[in-house]
Amino acid sequence: MTSAVVFAYSEVGVRCVRELLAQGVSIPLLFSHADDPNENQWFGSVQQLAEAQGLNVVTPDSPNTAEWIAKGQATHPDFVFSFYYRYMLDKAWLAVPRHGALNIHGSLLPKYRGRAPVHWAIIQGESMTGASLHYMVEKPDAGALVDQEAVPILENDTALEVSIKVAQAAETVLRRSLPKLIAGTASSQPLDLSKGSYFGRRRAEDGRIDWRSGARAIHDLVRAVAPPFPGAFTEFNGYRLGVLETRLDRHPVKYPARTPCLYSSDGAWYADCVDGRRLKILQLTVNGEPVAHNTVPPALAHQPLALA
Repeated sequence: MTSAVVFAYSEVGVRCVRELLAQGVSIPLLFSHADDPNENQWFGSVQQLAEAQGLNVVTPDSPNTAEWIAKGQATHPDFVFSFYYRYMLDKAWLAVPRHGALNIHGSLLPKYRGRAPVHWAIIQGESMTGASLHYMVEKPDAGALVDQEAVPILENDTALEVSIKVAQAAETVLRRSLPKLIAGTASSQPLDLSKGSYFGRRRAEDGRIDWRSGARAIHDLVRAVAPPFPGAFTEFNGYRLGVLETRLDRHPVKYPARTPCLYSSDGAWYADCVDGRRLKILQLTVNGEPVAHNTVPPALAHQPLALA
């Protein structure tokens, strides 16, 4: 029986662990993360899946200790797989399996290596992304590519919607490639990193809207960080305004001499942008409280509101 030490989390982790089990792969040791009750968990729980399947699941602060690496070696695995696990694996782990250590990454490598690939792809206005299965090397997301599956990013897709598509693509890639990996017939191609890109971690503060940007760039930011992620925001007179859902509007700006600005009109909220286009704001909050349709809270009474 083929065996694998697995590192897994999030929706990609759940789907890929299920696929390994469906194809008869033994998982003697499964690393995951303890679910954080303070995190908006839109994804399934690898820990719960593992426990339901009777797998040996552990959630250490770091898997890169001599003790854990020795326990991995003791299982004599054919493969090591990493499916959206949040920690980089030490190079010692890459030498543990007989037939290779592989990772699923949420982009069309070599593009969007690094952290938060779905969010960055949306922010950058991409119309496609996907999931890539590749061998792990010391450098992140840089090993030879085994397979990848593309998915579309539609104009109003949020990061949640794209993340679900990417998780489905990851499952497809693993289902397609695993029999070849087990048989030793899977091919791989080196990645040309000069044709790709690397992006870092994102923080909640990175959702701050830069009103010097055009309407499309702001719309892309809004949907890239929309709930269940922290959300895009701006500040006005000491109030924090959450801009949680937008649409590109076909009408020209209403206040061309005062852009960028925020205002209500005909029961809806709009933002005039510096490129002469405007956004319709479908979800707006003031200090975390939703602004209902056809209402103007006191904080937003004097319109249009000049946006910095």
